[in-house]
Amino acid sequence: MRFRISVLQTVIVCFVACLVLSTLTFAQDLASFEKRTTIKKLPNGLTIIVCERPEAPVFSFFTHVDAGSVQDPMGKTGLAHMFEHMAFKGTDTIGTRDYAGEKAALAKVETAYGEYLAERDKPVDRDEQKLKQFEQSWKDAMATADKFSAPYNNEFGKIVEGEGGEGMNAFTDYDETGYHYSFPVNRLELWAYLESERFIHPVMRQFYKERNVVIEERRMRTDSNPVGRLLEQFTEEAFAAHPYHRPTIGFMSDLNSFSATDAQNFFNTYYVPSNMVVVVVGAVKASEAMPVVEKYFSRIPSRPKPDTATTTEPPQGSERTVVLHEQSQPLYLEGYHRPDYRSKDDQVYDAIADLMSQGRTSRLYRALVRDKQIASDSAGFTGLPGNKYPHLFAFYAFPIPGHKPEEMATAIHAEIERLKKEDITDEELKMIKTRAKATLIRSLGSNEGLAFALGLNQSRYDDWRELFRSVDRIENVTKSDIRRVANEIFVPENRTVGIIQFAPPPPGANQGGQPGAGPEGQPQGGGQ
Repeated sequence: MRFRISVLQTVIVCFVACLVLSTLTFAQDLASFEKRTTIKKLPNGLTIIVCERPEAPVFSFFTHVDAGSVQDPMGKTGLAHMFEHMAFKGTDTIGTRDYAGEKAALAKVETAYGEYLAERDKPVDRDEQKLKQFEQSWKDAMATADKFSAPYNNEFGKIVEGEGGEGMNAFTDYDETGYHYSFPVNRLELWAYLESERFIHPVMRQFYKERNVVIEERRMRTDSNPVGRLLEQFTEEAFAAHPYHRPTIGFMSDLNSFSATDAQNFFNTYYVPSNMVVVVVGAVKASEAMPVVEKYFSRIPSRPKPDTATTTEPPQGSERTVVLHEQSQPLYLEGYHRPDYRSKDDQVYDAIADLMSQGRTSRLYRALVRDKQIASDSAGFTGLPGNKYPHLFAFYAFPIPGHKPEEMATAIHAEIERLKKEDITDEELKMIKTRAKATLIRSLGSNEGLAFALGLNQSRYDDWRELFRSVDRIENVTKSDIRRVANEIFVPENRTVGIIQFAPPPPGANQGGQPGAGPEGQPQGGGQ
């Protein structure tokens, strides 16, 4: 009876989804968006997109900066993420009591930190007494500089929230950095001023205090999290040459070393107009909004577009393995190298990810969770750790108590071999394509999601319309494409394996924890 009910529910859901798609696709297609979307490249190189959506008197924006942790300089990992934090610290007019005095005080902080760092990092003949003196001088200089800061240590955020802004946030991953929040539509000019100002006059205010915040973030997400540690070591093993082997959050030694001057240099190099796309979506008219946005963002000085060339990862040639022994939930993870997002087979990988992982009818869930009952969760996904450069298609499974990671590997490989030897069914292929359309429509459902999608596609393809063309490309995916790609990519010599093995506590240790209690996180594509 339960099985019959599940089938009936699936049929109803699919029927409703088709009805929704048929009614929404008309309003959400490319032709409709072309009528409502205006794009302009300013003389300084910055691209602006305005999409009219008058449903509610609000707008959302997304600022896309085409620089992520891949661009971190050697020995300064985590710098892209660190600058993202600093972008909320205000400007030369926001967050300061007296910027002239603060500027001079911050310069003294950098001089004192440079002296401290030079003594600290001497390979020989370090003078511990001098080191203590330099450290104290640095701390004294920071205390003096802090006196010039506004009493509220997040003046930028206070202004946004006080004027009705919501959802103010940002992210940094391996491939890019993004900034976003929403405002009432009558605050468009205030937003344009605020957002442009922080990219014209950023101030490295309270940099070293904020660096400590990032250090604690690393301890929480990576050092104290078995899954975080595995992902970091797994990625380092998979990418020997390409900068994807460096964590977005940064290595601890780098976090304890880079300076506010380094962050300013990173900003000067990568936060250039030709490397940025700004998108506004909401109840705005392009004829009115575009001049306002242009007025403020055209003030950002034009600088040369940075060189973003990276080392090409050589073919792997043999399987690599990372094993961690932890008192935590066991985990099995494996990844296969694949081309970047511009590959002609990019949508084939998306189709495979959908087939293997989308919901409780997916192949991995049915095989490992429902039928074999050896895992609590299992899925496959593309985009690890990013997708702008050649990256990984990954599979993972969390074994339930009594089962081992090796069993996960056997079961996953059985499903991969099935994919390589047998064509998927007509019904599976049809549902993959239907879900692709549904996913696109859902991504367009909010101003925030639409702004992000337009900005990302404009930056990656130099054409926001690729957002819609990707669905057309997945419509052309065939059964033979899926078998071909599976046979090309999912081979042992192209595989990196990561395992968390449960290690019992040593004799006499506190054994209050349960072996099955796992960490909060699960493997996901993307950055910190």
